[in-house]
Amino acid sequence: MRPRLKMRLGDLLVHENIISSEQLEQALSAQRASGRKLGDTLIQLNFISEPQLLRFLAQQLNVPFLDITQRRIDPEHAQLLPETYARRYRALVIEADSDSVLLGMSDPTDLGGLDQLGPLFEPRTLDLAIVQETQMLEAFDTVYRRTQEIASFAEKLDEEYDDDVDFELSALDDSTSDATVVKLLHSIFEDAVQVRASDIHIEPDEKTLRIRQRVDGVLQENILNQVKIASALVLRLKLMSGLDISEKRLPQDGRFNIKVKGHTLDVRVSTMPVSNGEAVVMRLLDQSAGLLSLEQTGMPSAMAERFRTAIHRPHGMILVTGPTGSGKTTTLYGALSELNSPNSKIITVEDPIEYRLPRINQVQVNQKIGLDFAAILRTTLRQDPDIIMVGEMRDQETVEIGLRGALTGHLVLSTLHTNDSVTSAIRLIDMGAAPYLVATSLRGVLAQRLVRRICENCKVEKQPTSQEMTWVKFLNPSLSEARFHHGKGCNSCNHTGYRGRIGVFEFLEMNESMMEALRSNDTQGFVDATKENKSFIPLSHMALDYAAEGKISLEEVFKVAEVVPEVLNS
Repeated sequence: MRPRLKMRLGDLLVHENIISSEQLEQALSAQRASGRKLGDTLIQLNFISEPQLLRFLAQQLNVPFLDITQRRIDPEHAQLLPETYARRYRALVIEADSDSVLLGMSDPTDLGGLDQLGPLFEPRTLDLAIVQETQMLEAFDTVYRRTQEIASFAEKLDEEYDDDVDFELSALDDSTSDATVVKLLHSIFEDAVQVRASDIHIEPDEKTLRIRQRVDGVLQENILNQVKIASALVLRLKLMSGLDISEKRLPQDGRFNIKVKGHTLDVRVSTMPVSNGEAVVMRLLDQSAGLLSLEQTGMPSAMAERFRTAIHRPHGMILVTGPTGSGKTTTLYGALSELNSPNSKIITVEDPIEYRLPRINQVQVNQKIGLDFAAILRTTLRQDPDIIMVGEMRDQETVEIGLRGALTGHLVLSTLHTNDSVTSAIRLIDMGAAPYLVATSLRGVLAQRLVRRICENCKVEKQPTSQEMTWVKFLNPSLSEARFHHGKGCNSCNHTGYRGRIGVFEFLEMNESMMEALRSNDTQGFVDATKENKSFIPLSHMALDYAAEGKISLEEVFKVAEVVPEVLNS
């Protein structure tokens, strides 16, 4: 099928009074200067929107205009068109059977593209549809996963060795197999970048090899039958990370940099001996994305201002707390980038150093030579710093040195693994810090979580159950009439209903009554004092507000609020 316009596009748009003659002349002039297509130029000049232009083209060419965000596109059908052709000509196989193919294109008037694509589907007949380019680009990342490519490289690597050969010794000497391992790992990283994964897990089982990716906080699994290639993957990753390839009995940590699809990734590698070999977890940090400001972390502007005021004080301790993977380090780096100035000396003690920052003295912890947090922190206080950032408060000695540093005129920033801000001060005392020291030095605690955003492309209203409404009314009666939403699943979110994450925060600032309770080591008095602090909004309340605004689902709120099971069962 080769549809043709009876008139040139610009003349047709003028004829139908969609644009004016003056606008057409302006667009043609801009087109000659840029070399872009006329349709793209009209959209760029805001003379017409992309959906409006495509609907007009569909009507003129007598082909359907499709919204593919709500369609489940079969990846096997999509693979009928190689990815290189799909991205070059902005084309996607939407449906296919033994007789015909429905091909979506963002520009079906591209006759050169049709001449290239048509023969690929013969002897099937080719039917065309028009699809928005933005929707198509999102669909590419979903349907053109590297799953088949990964399986193919794994099978090839598996075939390169006999069962009687030591896999690792052969991998060191065989350049052919080494190239296959590299290609396999590159495909794994490309797939991870494509789906915005934060972690890659390589886990050998008894009969299978599991490669799992954490996307928006949830693991997605790919199973390979070639379990014996796991040792070759681990070996190669150890070499890339500078680890001891002969040591398989002890866990090891390393890191390396890799560039994938225009993204510079800092990969943190952790190996661990398991029953069927060694498991590897890789944390992916996109260095090309840059540091986030406090507002870019998702922190509400009012809370960001309060937090900003706290970190600009000349002394005291500020803690950022939450579970692993809640974005604590991102928030601290955002604070450091704001504090980084020529008139302030900043020293950080980290394990590991995640982002390299100019003008800041960053020290890497090295437990093997006794260079732990406490040892570095003692030296740090003799380096005349204004601001100290400690990666984590791990033990009593580190806590006490940090608190005394805050007491002697330094601003100390650090993280702590607790569930909320209220229990953080109590946790410092439990770790052995003197109550008076905590009360005098601690200025504020920021607790945070990362929750999944509802996908905007498939967001629909959802009526809460009676149990869920009981909890909503218990937490905030004013939201009893609020409307809540969820994602029903589409191509943009890989049919999960979620796309991306957002931070949920609570910031607890110390006041006199709270400090007095801490000095007396009165835990209950401290908790009661926090409840009377009018500026303090708990995590669960902020998460529920996000749900009422349609940003997250109630399901995500329940993950933040630990009170849910008790209330729902009452």
